[in-house]
This record gives sequence, structure tokens and C-alpha cells, in this order.
Amino acid sequence: MELHQLVAESIADTKASLWPAFGPELILCATILVMLLVKLIPGLRKLDAFLIVLIGSLAALYFAFPLKHFGSSDPLPRYELFTGMLVYDAFTVYMRAFLVFFAVLFALFTRISGIPDRADAVDFYCMVLGAIVGMCLMVSANHLLVVFLAVEMASVPSYALAAMLKGRRESSEAALKYSIYGAGAAGVMLYGISLLAGILGSAHFPTMAAELSQRLPELSPQETMVLVLGGLMTTVGLAFKLSAVPFHFWCPDVFEGASAEVNAFLSVASKGAALALLVRVSLGLGMTHAEVAGPPTPEIQTQHAISTASGALAAPEAALMAVADESLVSSDADHVDTFTFRDSGTDVRHFIGLVIALLAAVTCTFGNLAAYGQTNIKRLLAYSTIAHAGYMMLPIPAALELAGVDPPAAKAAIASLALYMGIYLFMNLGAFAIVAFLRNTLGSEEIADYSGLVRQSPGVAICLATILFSLVGIPPLAGFVGKFAIFASLAEGYVSTGQVYLIVLLILGGLNTVISLFYYLRVIKVMTFESGEDRAPATPYRMLSSLAGLYTALVTAPLILLFVSWESLNNWAQAAMQNLF
Repeated sequence: MELHQLVAESIADTKASLWPAFGPELILCATILVMLLVKLIPGLRKLDAFLIVLIGSLAALYFAFPLKHFGSSDPLPRYELFTGMLVYDAFTVYMRAFLVFFAVLFALFTRISGIPDRADAVDFYCMVLGAIVGMCLMVSANHLLVVFLAVEMASVPSYALAAMLKGRRESSEAALKYSIYGAGAAGVMLYGISLLAGILGSAHFPTMAAELSQRLPELSPQETMVLVLGGLMTTVGLAFKLSAVPFHFWCPDVFEGASAEVNAFLSVASKGAALALLVRVSLGLGMTHAEVAGPPTPEIQTQHAISTASGALAAPEAALMAVADESLVSSDADHVDTFTFRDSGTDVRHFIGLVIALLAAVTCTFGNLAAYGQTNIKRLLAYSTIAHAGYMMLPIPAALELAGVDPPAAKAAIASLALYMGIYLFMNLGAFAIVAFLRNTLGSEEIADYSGLVRQSPGVAICLATILFSLVGIPPLAGFVGKFAIFASLAEGYVSTGQVYLIVLLILGGLNTVISLFYYLRVIKVMTFESGEDRAPATPYRMLSSLAGLYTALVTAPLILLFVSWESLNNWAQAAMQNLF
């Protein structure tokens, strides 16, 4: 078969599978296009950008909702798109639904808070949805070039969003710092990507894992050093997106200068996508095991044929078959074809696990300690966000160590991360929503100005206290469920593998949880025990008598409900792992 025929068939197969695998992203792109047309065409300028983004986000959520994919007993198929650049699997479905669901809640939040105003709404929402499309690419990345492009696609709009408060020096300074740090981290990451691709001859994750499995014992010390350096430099870009120490410098200043609405976006959506990308990269480079349920999909067949004909596209099946254990169970179309490939070895996974463990331990410890001296609520929540990024990185080393010993336990470790992210969405969105609503009524974002809040608006104070206690991880709140699942994965990893650093991470996580209690309690103390007669310039908003109060109750209630009934979210998190390994 001629090469042009193979390419034509590949395009046809991609189109056939594009809608179920890439539909939500296409809907978001169409929503952006509609909003731009509304701004360009004079007759359409009266249309409300909020309604457009809400309708578009709800439509994307309908096609991305996990129940549509996880409701069947049949496992979700895993296949690659665009010649292996992206991967569609259950983990993609879960994380994409997480991002799109956040987009819906975020649109409602910004409408109630009043930022952006009508003049800036189109620009603001276009940047938000554009960044979310980039984040959707991050969670499905299967190629290092897509990693870089997706990170930049998510980051560049964020730089502009940080400067949305026009005429405010702190906002402009925040955007400038954010963009400078981001440009530096992107340059370092791109150079690291070039080193990895140069040594391994490919930027495609399964191909790179196969090359590592085959060539790692034969690499010279110089090549090994370049490989390690490339991996560490690539980690810089991921750590920047996670605001992991020591690449966190931008976070407190940006959070203080930007609006609370933008802070909510950066702390939830950006962190969730970065964690999913970290899972993709660490497991993608550390594993060469793949299972294809059912007959090979047209995409896989086409990719294999193209790779066989040209040798240029580095399709995963061709590369992996080169290092296969030659274990192939094949039957008719009604049965399962299973391809089992040789693991890339514990050395690669152990090294990646140690690097992530070090970042996680330093990040959660520094974030909690630095939060103590903060007087601005946004800076305090910024350091809280840094600390929680460290907490959510903890299950990844456990999963990497368990992958070669107990794959079901490794899946459970990543599922604990997915579970915690689902809970974290409500905790941080609720916290920043209350900060934004109090800013509108009190005219301040200083913790001291929250004094006497429990007497002036008891419902708001109770909701904020509930969110802060959930961030600590105190029962009976959902934050306890998430942290317990993460700590359980570390304990399971230590018991099954004997890796001492996992139990060290468990102890550090517990100590940091205790440390974090004190600075969260300081905010609650100000709200409840201080009178605030000389500080509050206005009456705060009240629960159940305003849209802001109803929204606050809406995002706080799941923190109680998910503690009582967390099975559905946990089942979705477990289902998201069905073909991750």
C-alpha cells in the first residue's frame, strides 16, 4: 500500500473517532469562535458572553460527563489520536470532565462576583476556555511536543488573566512576574525535551519507554547523565505549573495581585491539569506494558501500518513490539487480544519516584510553614495551594513503586489522587468564592477585616470554617476522605515494596496536616472571637438572601455530602484507572 493511501486512511479513521474522543474540546473551541464573532459583528454585541460560555460549557460537560462513559460494564477502549500525539482512555475522560465541570461552576461564580464586567467579558471568557482546552490536551498528552504546546496553551492566557484588574499596579506586577517566570520555565523544559528526544530518538511516550527498556543498560555514563539532566529540566516546567518548591516564587505574588476569580481558576483547573500531566509523563516513561481490549482499533492498525511503511511516525505498537516478550494471546473478534510488553525496569520508576517524592515533601512542608505569617487571605490561600500540590503529588511515587509489584494497588494510588482532586475542586473554589464575595461587600482582602464575621453573617462564617477544616482534613468533612486515601496509598506502597522513603512521606504528610491546622484556625479565630467593631466598613453578604449566599452554600454542601456518600466519586476515580497501566 502506498504511503499517501495510508495517510488518507489514517485521516479517515481519525475523523471517525474524533467526536467521541475529542468532542468536548471541539465544543469549547466552537464556543470561543462564537464569542469572537459576537464581539466582531455589531449586531450581535448585545448578546451576553456569560450565557454563551455557560451554554457551551454545559454542552461540553454533557459529552464529557463520566456517567456516559463509565456507566457500562464494558471497559472503556484506549486508543491514540493524531498519530499517537494524544491518548483517549478512562483517565482522559475523568480529568476532562473535572475541567469542564469546573468551567461551568466558574462561569456562574464570575457572573455573581461581577468580574469580569460586560466590556471585558468576551476577552476574559475566551482566555479561560482557551486555557481549559490547553489543559484538556495536557491530561491526554502522549507526546513530549504536545506536553510543551499544551502547557503553553494553558499558561499564556493565564498570564493575561492575572492582569485583568486594569489600572491596578499589583495586578500588572503579578502578570509580569508570572509571564517572566513562565517563559523561563518553558525554555528550560523545552531544552530538557530536546535532550530526552535526542537520546531516545523519539518524543512519543510508549516509544521512549520501549527505548529505555532496551537501551538503558547499554547507555554510556555521558548519555545517562544527559538523560537524567533532560528529565530534570523537563520536570522544571511541570513543577512551575504545580507551583512546587522551589519553582513556586510566582504563586503568592500572583495570587495577591490577581483577582480572587483568577486565583480560583489557577488553583483548581491549572493544578488539576498539571497533576494529570505529571501522571502521564511519569507513568508514560516508566512503563511499557499495554493492553488492548477487543480487536485493535482502526487507529492502531493505521498507525502500525504507517510506521511499517515509512518508519518515520514512531507508532507505539511498532516500537513496543521491538521489545515485546513475544507474549500474544489472540482469538476471534468476540474475545480479547492482549499484548504484554516487558517492563522498563524498576530503576527508571524508582528514580522518577524519588524526584517527585522530594518535590512533594519540600512543597507541602514549605507551603504550610510559609502560610503562618500571612495577613492577606489570598496570600494565605496561595501557600495553602502550594501545600496541597505537595499532598496531591504523594500518591505518584507510591504508584510508580507499586506498578511492578502490585498493579491493582498502583491503580488505587492514582485513584486516590483523582478522588482528592474531585474534592479539592469544591474546597478551593468555595474558599476563593467567599473571598471574592466578601471583597465586594467589605472592600478588603485582609484577614483582620474578617473579624466579627460570625455575628454579622453567621452562614458565611460557617461555610468558610467548613471549607478551611476540610482543607486540613478533619472529619466529618470530605477533605478527610481524600487525605486518608492518599495516606493509605503510601502505607500500601511501603508494605508491598519496602521502600522506606514512602513511610517517610507518610509521616511528613501527617505532620504537615497538623501544622496546617494552626494557620487555618487563625482565620476562624478572627471570624469568631474578635469583635471587629472598628474594622468592618460594611455588612457582609448573607446566606440564602442573595445569589452569592446561594452559590456559597452550593459549593460548600458537597464537602459534607461527599463524606457521607463518597462512593460515586470514588467509583468514577477507580474506573478512570481501568486502562491507565
